[in-house]
Amino acid sequence: MEAMNILHISAECFPIAKVGGLADVVGALPNYQKELGVNSSAVIPFYNSRFSQQNDFEEIYKSNIKLGSDYFNFRILKLLNSKLGFDVFCVDVPELLYKDYVYSNDDTERFLAFQIATLDWLLTIDKKPTVIHTHDHHTGLIPFMMSQSHKYESLKNIPTVLTIHNAQYQGWFPHYKVSLIPAFNFKNIGLLDWGGNINPLAAAIKCAWRVTTVSPSYMEELKQNANGLESLLSHEHAKCIGILNGIDWNVWNPETDSTIIKNFSISTAISGKKGNKKWLCKKFDLDEQKPLFCFIGRLVGEKGADLFSSIFTKALKENDISILLLGSGNKETEAQLEEIDNNKNYNSFIGYDEKLAHIIYAGADFILMPSRVEPCGLNQMYALRYGTTPIVNTIGGLKDTVIDIDNNGYGICHDGVSIQKVSDAISRANNFYTEKGRYQQNIKKIMKIDYSWNNSAQEYVKLYQSLKK
Repeated sequence: MEAMNILHISAECFPIAKVGGLADVVGALPNYQKELGVNSSAVIPFYNSRFSQQNDFEEIYKSNIKLGSDYFNFRILKLLNSKLGFDVFCVDVPELLYKDYVYSNDDTERFLAFQIATLDWLLTIDKKPTVIHTHDHHTGLIPFMMSQSHKYESLKNIPTVLTIHNAQYQGWFPHYKVSLIPAFNFKNIGLLDWGGNINPLAAAIKCAWRVTTVSPSYMEELKQNANGLESLLSHEHAKCIGILNGIDWNVWNPETDSTIIKNFSISTAISGKKGNKKWLCKKFDLDEQKPLFCFIGRLVGEKGADLFSSIFTKALKENDISILLLGSGNKETEAQLEEIDNNKNYNSFIGYDEKLAHIIYAGADFILMPSRVEPCGLNQMYALRYGTTPIVNTIGGLKDTVIDIDNNGYGICHDGVSIQKVSDAISRANNFYTEKGRYQQNIKKIMKIDYSWNNSAQEYVKLYQSLKK
């Protein structure tokens, strides 16, 4: 039987272009699918990034696209000597996509150009994909255009899958821009509309053959809270399924991770973690004898970051602990966090540093994730892999991956996000830390939990197989 040929289409792919978890998924899933005998590759925009500048690409196709009344030249570039383990194709539309950022305030034309150029190229290749797998709203018009635009009629029998990584962002744009989309039967304009705008995510939910989200709990939550798409997702529930994201165990492996200070296995975890913690505490002027609580991520309301200043101040007052934060986002939140009294028990790094993130996972005792929205969450999985206990709000993927220590589990869970609830969870974690034997046993326990892509990749392959005619 001929192997399936899966094409992932995404705005991000680690390590080429990363803003959030979407990049980690698209950078890992194709590899794990290949291990299961599936040919899997990815198409992303060609950005002006450090990766693009440092790696070689081959031009395999060039043409132009029509976007409304404008024409743009584009090229399809193939990454040479791909270290990713799978083929990556980049769509180069210099005027629109070749920027030193991934997203901006006005991305309608940029991502439409990306999608149209991708489909135009697919029309020309002999070996069509078995399934086209789109990710989030940036690629949400592909299922619509494949099924409705006259130009792409020859592609309409190729099954499409949409994965929703975060339903809060939907790519809305006004109806007067409909002329940017290649011609279709105008009677079907309703497929594009939701709430009086053209809504790419809604269009993808309506037109894709299957819709997945990045955790089972998040799929259920979206029927109650999806930034206006609740009724649509409830209506389309028969084709919807939640498949938990995984992490790349080859990248996130404390035994081989070249970015951390001291490598360790399950048997050497106590001393290994101590070595990384010692480095962190020295660098950020913290007391290594105290339990180290850390946060890594965007400083936005979704992550509960608006409460961090109050939570940290309260937790530091009530417990003999250290707190270290790595992240950036809301400027007001950043300013509040920098004003917290250090006193050798708090510090922050405003910005992002991939190497530092790895060292924090390896050296921290606890990772804080008081998220109000967390479709899947990867940080808790990275933390578990490095023997760091997660403290999480019980929503989305956090609920699916972390069980409370008082429930025969291995993490600290709190139900809801408030200053009191999160600081209570920190106090509970601090008490757990003082039970040295139990705490150290937990480190070894959590490092054995397998949240690699192995299981999830199999689920996706099963889903693809169910679409074959």
